[in-house]
Amino acid sequence: MDLDAVRRIVAEDSGLCTVAVVRADGRPHTSLVNAGVLDHPVTGAPVAAYVTYGPVKLTALRARPATSLHWRAGWRWAAVEGSSEIIGPDDPRDGVDVPALLRAVFVACGGTHDDWAEYDRVMAEQRRAAVLVTPERVVGNF
Repeated sequence: MDLDAVRRIVAEDSGLCTVAVVRADGRPHTSLVNAGVLDHPVTGAPVAAYVTYGPVKLTALRARPATSLHWRAGWRWAAVEGSSEIIGPDDPRDGVDVPALLRAVFVACGGTHDDWAEYDRVMAEQRRAAVLVTPERVVGNF
């Protein structure tokens, strides 16, 4: 699926977007995250991705991986809907270097860091995980 329009919007506002997942009672759980586009570390297919440590979001995604991400820049917007995969200290994936993946997601959102060792330390301490969303639908006015 083509995510070039999403990449362009991500570059305009550090990937700032809303994410929605489904709670156990069927209601949406939404929050604001920085998300970008990168190649899946195993399959190589483009995915939307963000980093989180929120227990509500991670618990919901483990049970119900349906996700919607929505970016905007001015009046232009793009949304990705799909299924999520969590990769992190509590959700490892064979062959995936979690610290390297978390850095790659941060960079895909436009982030930079002067001390990657410190970044890795904080991410590990907070047990942060990458959420990779395989796009099933991409919509917007791009």
